[in-house]
Amino acid sequence: MAKYKGAVCRLCRREGIRLYLKGERCYTEKCAIERRGYVPGEHGRDRRAKETPYGRQLREKQKARRVYGILEQQFRNYFEKAERKKGVTGEILLQLLETRLDNVVYRLGLVTSRPAARQLVRHGHIEVNGRPVNIPSYQLKVGDVVRVREKSRNLTVVKTSVENRRRTEMQSWLDFDEKKFEGRLNQIPSRENIPVPIQEQLIVELYSK
Repeated sequence: MAKYKGAVCRLCRREGIRLYLKGERCYTEKCAIERRGYVPGEHGRDRRAKETPYGRQLREKQKARRVYGILEQQFRNYFEKAERKKGVTGEILLQLLETRLDNVVYRLGLVTSRPAARQLVRHGHIEVNGRPVNIPSYQLKVGDVVRVREKSRNLTVVKTSVENRRRTEMQSWLDFDEKKFEGRLNQIPSRENIPVPIQEQLIVELYSK
């Protein structure tokens, strides 16, 4: 599977916001946004190019891809799926991304970043409704129960993350039982319950051209 292997802090600097790709580091003064709050590149400090409507649309799409850690074609597939459903396309797109297994693992506070959540899933540490699932993009449905496998609950990364769950901003559409290391998807989140700084309408406009 293809994946981004470059410096992830460059992605945050390019988008001008914290994408929380390095877990705990993103909450400290070592965060790249704190140390170098300008876009990467030789002329990053002096960049004054006027942003066009297309440029703003493209930036929102890139920002969304990077927040959720999705490559271009996969993101396009999500958009086309959202477009076929009834409702507001931009909101449905974010709902599909939020209910991915790796994102829900992150939202539950089982790890401190989405990249770490994908790794946890891929390595077989997560169960859905009592069955092991190692596909990060697995789409959860209302009522699904996500649990850390019993033999994996002593992993340092999991134990530490659960103790500091306040930082992952677990949402009202999820329940979490700390003793059982499990959470439940209670409902599909509405737009106001998805805390990502993305203007999804610009993405819809980009793909609708």
